Amino acid sequence: METVEPFEEAVDLIRDAGGDAFKLCFQCGLCTASCPWNTVRTFMPHRMICESRYGLVDLEDESWWQCTTCNQCVDRCPRGVAITDVLGSVRKILLDFEYRMAPASLRSAMGGLSGEGNPWGGERKDRSDWIKDTGIEILSDVGAKDFSPLLYFSCCTPAYDTRLGNVARATGRILQKAGVGFGTLGSSESCCGESVRKVGNQDVFESLAKNNIKAFQENGVKEIIATSPHCYTTFKNDYPELGGIFEVSHVTQVLDRLISQGKITFTKEVKKKVIYHDPCYLGRHNGIYDEPRNVLRSIPGLQLLDESNARENSLCCGGGGGRIWMETVKGERFSDILVAQAVEQGAGILATACPYCILNFKDSVATAEMDGDLEIMDVSELVEMAL
Repeated sequence: METVEPFEEAVDLIRDAGGDAFKLCFQCGLCTASCPWNTVRTFMPHRMICESRYGLVDLEDESWWQCTTCNQCVDRCPRGVAITDVLGSVRKILLDFEYRMAPASLRSAMGGLSGEGNPWGGERKDRSDWIKDTGIEILSDVGAKDFSPLLYFSCCTPAYDTRLGNVARATGRILQKAGVGFGTLGSSESCCGESVRKVGNQDVFESLAKNNIKAFQENGVKEIIATSPHCYTTFKNDYPELGGIFEVSHVTQVLDRLISQGKITFTKEVKKKVIYHDPCYLGRHNGIYDEPRNVLRSIPGLQLLDESNARENSLCCGGGGGRIWMETVKGERFSDILVAQAVEQGAGILATACPYCILNFKDSVATAEMDGDLEIMDVSELVEMAL
């Protein structure tokens, strides 16, 4: 085993970057026992916390990039250690001191975020292509002088990945049918910045966030509906620190409310067995478990199933913490496990409410050649099927 020399400034740097929580850890190891990585490989967060405490940070150890920030460890920690904050602080140091050691795909994503405001290599001018022929307005085109518009924020993934474009379009069409006045900001929008913050790049995050806050405020935005739980989380929890205070809802909360108000009514049955996956950033990070289930149960003919590990115990899809931009080798993909479980439970559709989850599940279905066995759908797409 290689001996790692203490990185003398590491402890102070980690503390300055917001990772001071390591001082609370008494090395019980519950975080390691809880971490989903240990279903497929060895991963020891409690050891990494100890290394952080004593400055024994190996800048070349790829383990620092593995954390998906699923929050399972934080939820179960008896001392309340913000474990993901500590790991995020180390990631910041890695970027500052050994940028070249960051995964190449992550460096590419950060380059796209800095240049075009999205991680997928698309041009900024193409961000609103998904709204073509939908009648959805771009708020900056219609103006916002006499009213406070509602912004629908689609997330970069549905905006640029053609496999997920229908998620945003379905949401838009549902809101239109329900009589909700809303719009987007088209090319004025940038990535919310949540995932790049979790990989330790605070500068890029703040640049993206300030650009969005400026665009939102210039167009009178007071309320935001987000498709992605990652966008929802950062708009609600992180933007206020930079002066961006908005009323934020996840789309499943809005759909649940519109259904209960009678503004969404169903005319068709969806006679399918549907298993619902709780996204980490919707569930564990924000406690939103009932609303998406309420929506699915309200759809005529739909039989709703829960995963074997659901709600607070939901298994991460593997996409959080910037992992959506990094390669995960076959045999270590959490999404493969979840897709296989869905088929075993007899589901015809695996539904969720997060673009990262959908992307990972679609990849798992394709690589396992299960296209004829399991469909991957967003909750909003199922709602539209029943209208």
